[in-house]
Amino acid sequence: MPKDITKAIIMSIIESAVKDLSRELDRRSREFYECVLPSIDIYEDGNDLVIDVDLPGFAKENIFLRVTDDILSIKARKKEPRRDEEYPGIVHYRQRPVQIDRRIILPFSTREEEGERAVGTATYVDGVVKLRIPIPRSNVVPIT
Repeated sequence: MPKDITKAIIMSIIESAVKDLSRELDRRSREFYECVLPSIDIYEDGNDLVIDVDLPGFAKENIFLRVTDDILSIKARKKEPRRDEEYPGIVHYRQRPVQIDRRIILPFSTREEEGERAVGTATYVDGVVKLRIPIPRSNVVPIT
């Protein structure tokens, strides 16, 4: 077999293996991040930015939210249950985060003007934190 054909076959095999490996790493990393990081939806509702954060299993008093300028910090912690408390039998698989520490860039800054205080509200129902942040006033810029 000519050298060029052998080289082409080897390169094709290597490219195929690299693509397969890349797909598998992507799938595994997605599984990892879906387990470790909470699901988050951010959308506008009227004059509010609404952020839904899935934090099932965390107690409301152990969830801490802080908004600084355009960064939302989410911290949550729960006690690692003892095996005999939660599961009476043999545990074959368990994959749940006991601690969350995540920062998200918001689509605008919440920096407040002097004398103004930005106030958001948060509720925790059925494992979902719903945070509502007022969208700062915007000014129309005329084009001359």
